[in-house]
Amino acid sequence: MTVIADIEDKHAEFTALRRDIHAHPELAFKETRTSDLVAERLAAWGIEVHRGLGTTGVVGVLHGTRGAGERAIGLRADMDALPMPEHNRFLHASKNPGRMHGCGHDGHTAMLLGAAHYLSTHRDFDGTVNFIFQPAEEGGNAGAKAMMDDGLFDRFPCEEIYGIHNMPGFEAGHFAFRKGPTMASSNRFDIIVRGTGGHAAQPHKAVDTIVIAAQMVGALQTLISRHKNPIDVAVVSVTQIHAGDAYNVLPGEAVIKGTVRTFSTEVLDDIEANMRRIAEMLPQAHGGTGELKFHRAYPPLVNWDAQTDFAMQVAKDTFGADKVDGNTPQHGGAEDFSFYLQKVPGCYLFVGNGGGGHREETYHGMGPCELHNPNYDFNDALLPVGSTYWVRLVEAFFARE
Repeated sequence: MTVIADIEDKHAEFTALRRDIHAHPELAFKETRTSDLVAERLAAWGIEVHRGLGTTGVVGVLHGTRGAGERAIGLRADMDALPMPEHNRFLHASKNPGRMHGCGHDGHTAMLLGAAHYLSTHRDFDGTVNFIFQPAEEGGNAGAKAMMDDGLFDRFPCEEIYGIHNMPGFEAGHFAFRKGPTMASSNRFDIIVRGTGGHAAQPHKAVDTIVIAAQMVGALQTLISRHKNPIDVAVVSVTQIHAGDAYNVLPGEAVIKGTVRTFSTEVLDDIEANMRRIAEMLPQAHGGTGELKFHRAYPPLVNWDAQTDFAMQVAKDTFGADKVDGNTPQHGGAEDFSFYLQKVPGCYLFVGNGGGGHREETYHGMGPCELHNPNYDFNDALLPVGSTYWVRLVEAFFARE
């Protein structure tokens, strides 16, 4: 089985749509133009439209011609862009300075719209498809949680839910799956070290917060090397240190910031507890004090086994087993689809975006086509592939006993 012919016939139309979204990127919870476009298209195809969940989220509800039975599946696409410049010089490059679709959410939205269009005229099933167009996935904004807080699954119950992300560097049109912990939790921390400021020439009269902060950075690495079980995967990275304003003044305060990534909540609990102990007690040895502020942004993304098997089989049946990797490596990045999977069984999968050769050589910025890179662009060849996959997944879901 290959790409659905009716979807392939619309390839140029949805390519233009994807590039229009790419040219007009919008940040978290400000996706007004994009959500307007999504809502207008869904309504034009006779799909029931609901707006305002998570501020700018859109849900399209499609009932089958056999009835709106109890069975319901959720398909999700993210809509937001990144606060970064774009270096590409093709015609559909960002027209909004400092904003860019550098992660492919424009393509995810277009793929799901392509599936919605096809299914709107092929509704031979008993049940409901919920097309979930989500805001604010990037930057720890948790648009998924915002939609859930606004009653997403209460108003639009889903028996199962699925999401797709493109994967640069993986062969275009190939699919990758993993059961269990697949993407890391995302957490950020601030450690405030307080001492006594003083003259740099008289350190004995001060409590030097910079010396304490330097020791703190080394101590934090022991959370991974000496406090964590070696078979568990986790990362503690210090990414910022702020202290002082002058060459000859010892500052009275230093702030250490960074991120923690884990693939289980239990490991995260242990790291936070040990980090708090170090942050509070190490400064005391020098006569200072320390405070930890720890923010849990996204939990680990844990795919459900049965739903991953199902989604993987659909990819094999549709495109061939040779185009499916069933044991893709864990990814240290985070994804707020994890909130959905805490509530509803489902699977988050990946489709290859290729190595970047799809960009027009004369017009792109010459850099790597990697996620969150100013030279990235979604591969439009994936649009009919992704839309076809969504359709076959829906058909297989309702055909299942």
